[in-house]
Amino acid sequence: MPSPAPSAIPDQEVAVHRLTVRSPIGDLTLLEHDGTITGLSWEAGPRVRHGTPTALLAEAESQLAAYFDGRIKKFDLPLAAPGSKFQKRVWESIGAIGYGSTRSYGALAKKLRTGPRAVAGACGANPIPVLIPCHRVLGASGLLHGYSGRGGIMTKATLLYLEGVRAKA
Repeated sequence: MPSPAPSAIPDQEVAVHRLTVRSPIGDLTLLEHDGTITGLSWEAGPRVRHGTPTALLAEAESQLAAYFDGRIKKFDLPLAAPGSKFQKRVWESIGAIGYGSTRSYGALAKKLRTGPRAVAGACGANPIPVLIPCHRVLGASGLLHGYSGRGGIMTKATLLYLEGVRAKA
């Protein structure tokens, strides 16, 4: 008997685990796939989908709570942000910006040998905000510019305030 045509073979179901946690900036939904955090969004949803949270999601919830309480300054979680090679380079550079510190789009662009708008575009496409701290990237004169999370610039200002940074709106 011949094997079925490739289009007749059903796609393998991809296991994505989700956990929605409360935070000072609203409910955050974490996504996990294959043992890595692949997303963080402000989606509304039940606290736990697909049963009990995985050990990784429980650890991410714990680290987020500690971050918002000021008990940790750096996340120690496996991240796998889906994106282009360029976006991943920008996100890696953003991840190197320490707690309570900021960089301008222009400074990151110079380091990466690209333009500030390209850096801003990658920031806006960041699928794991907070954990990849794009809120630490500011405009040329330290001004707040855009934020992809719910609440926009006000959320960005809140995250910076939690880290002891007083940015200009």
